[in-house]
Amino acid sequence: MSGGIKIDGIDKIIIKRLVEDARTPVLGIAREVGISSAAIHQRLRKLEDSELMVGSRLILNPKALGYTTTAFVGIFLESASMYSSAIKKLRDIPEVVECHYTTGNWSIFIKILCKNNEDLMYLLNHDIQRIKGVARTETFVSLDQQINRQIKI
Repeated sequence: MSGGIKIDGIDKIIIKRLVEDARTPVLGIAREVGISSAAIHQRLRKLEDSELMVGSRLILNPKALGYTTTAFVGIFLESASMYSSAIKKLRDIPEVVECHYTTGNWSIFIKILCKNNEDLMYLLNHDIQRIKGVARTETFVSLDQQINRQIKI
């Protein structure tokens, strides 16, 4: 690992089981690898302390909440110096679920979730494009997500 942490086969099994389902009981993992639950907890603490594992969270299904439109928006800024203030405004928009400062054509690339195309249009016209420093946007609507995974170890 580039961060200097050494992981062994047991660590890999623990990580694999928890990535597959974070609710996997520690006792079941302990039985699978042949060590105590306390040892599993110690290893988990080591992995968290090393920042290889960063928290755990419940993942909501946006479609079940009525968010049927996923879009990616490239944001062109009038000046790169407006990056911080634009990001601050984007943080205030709950539909913005990812934000990246990028190289290439756009200064900022975001992922947004909307109830429908009308909401997307409103969000673009009334929230994003009105942010001071935003020169223009380029929007890509996702028709379907084919791959959603984490990096393998």
